Amino acid sequence: MTKRLWSFSIVCLLVTSCGAPFSKPFPDQSSAHLASPHVTQTSTEANRDFEESHFVTDSDANTANAKKRINTLLPVSTPSASTVPSASATPSRAPRSTVTPSSKPKISSRKPATQTEASKRPSVPVQKNQGQIRIAQKKLTLSQLVVKYPETFKLRGSSQEKKIALTFDDGPDTRFTPKVLDALKANQVKATFFVLGSMAAIHPDIIKRIANEGHVIGNHSYSHENLPKLSVDKFQNQIERTEHVLQGLIGYSPRLIRPPYGAINEEQVKWMADHHYLIVNWNVDSLDWKSLSSDQVLHNIMQQTKPGSIILQHSGGADSQDLSGTVQAIGPLISKLKASGYTFVTVPELLHVTKSR
Repeated sequence: MTKRLWSFSIVCLLVTSCGAPFSKPFPDQSSAHLASPHVTQTSTEANRDFEESHFVTDSDANTANAKKRINTLLPVSTPSASTVPSASATPSRAPRSTVTPSSKPKISSRKPATQTEASKRPSVPVQKNQGQIRIAQKKLTLSQLVVKYPETFKLRGSSQEKKIALTFDDGPDTRFTPKVLDALKANQVKATFFVLGSMAAIHPDIIKRIANEGHVIGNHSYSHENLPKLSVDKFQNQIERTEHVLQGLIGYSPRLIRPPYGAINEEQVKWMADHHYLIVNWNVDSLDWKSLSSDQVLHNIMQQTKPGSIILQHSGGADSQDLSGTVQAIGPLISKLKASGYTFVTVPELLHVTKSR
């Protein structure tokens, strides 16, 4: 009996000192987290925060396992709207502590892609417009202008006929132009002279002689300016002023225009076309303006000449230039080319155009 009482007393003491309410969960990390109000975040919000988190790794396996871990920890039932906290609440901690970050963060697969596409959209038309503007502003080369304006800009005649045209620029002057005329007359060849308005006004008698001896006169500007560098008004004045001088001396307004240095831009070509001028450059350059000897002038011309060629020489120039080689080369040049079967004609004859507008 005594033993039974003693055993009963021991059991009572143990129950009194060690008892605990069985309804309370064990205080482990997970249960503590589940008791937190932060777990009321929806699964969509949790996944979104997870994807935006820097703990998301480049490994698909790690990402899937981490998401599975979070979903396991979230409550099954969805809380009512009144119990959902604000979106700014701190994301759950327990699942993050179980994910081991790897070497490289992964950016969200949806939002950054959308932002990147949106940021690119406005730049596309801007880049296209800038490209179109650059193309529109790009200056065409002389050869491109010839191709684009074949009826207004000429470098040579037809290669189907063995005809060539001698041309002389920068006259008239009293040193070399009369000698050039004498050489042409002696060889019974007609040429084309592109003269300066300022020089024509000073030497009107030489201009008249050129015309009277059957040569054609073209417009080489008034004062040998680089035309593309001029304003529209100054450019037009260079042409029209020369035309006015020549009209009074030879009785016609020359249709043929040779820009100084052969330089011209597209706007000026369009103006020439609108006013029925014809731009005539060359495809054979004697380089005689370098004060070359007659042999050098002859060599330069002979090695370049082909059927339809327009040959550039000079009958006037700066005081420092010596065109004696040009004058001396005329006779031998005509003889050699005639012997090769070439016929000398004026530029209007070569291009089958009129000399006047």
